[in-house]
Amino acid sequence: MRIGQVAELAGVSVRALRYYEEQHLLTAERTPGGQRDYPASAVGRVRLIQQLYAAGLPSRTVREVLPCVDTGEATPDMLDRLMAERSLVDRRIADLIAARDQLDEVIGIATNASGHTCESTAPPRSTETVDAGRPHGR
Repeated sequence: MRIGQVAELAGVSVRALRYYEEQHLLTAERTPGGQRDYPASAVGRVRLIQQLYAAGLPSRTVREVLPCVDTGEATPDMLDRLMAERSLVDRRIADLIAARDQLDEVIGIATNASGHTCESTAPPRSTETVDAGRPHGR
């Protein structure tokens, strides 16, 4: 499979595939003309790489994890690292859920009973003038 086809099927750029090769995450055979020729399994591998990156794993860790995926085996040290990475992912998920809950709260506040949204989320402006931090006026 040519690089453009893998990129399209996996939903990544050709540049990303070249980067994955540079990082030794993905390999391709070369045709006599020097073009990359990927196996059909490359699409699934690229999707896995993308998921591992999305989970926050650096290239070095992804490179170490991929052989475990290929063989189904991992050293005790690798299992410890994977479990630590999973804990980090769990924390990020919890943080994202908390952020979503906060956004839901703001959306709820900003939406009046009739279902229309507020014009602005900025606090209302005061009609008082301010001089040196002290309000004057009414």
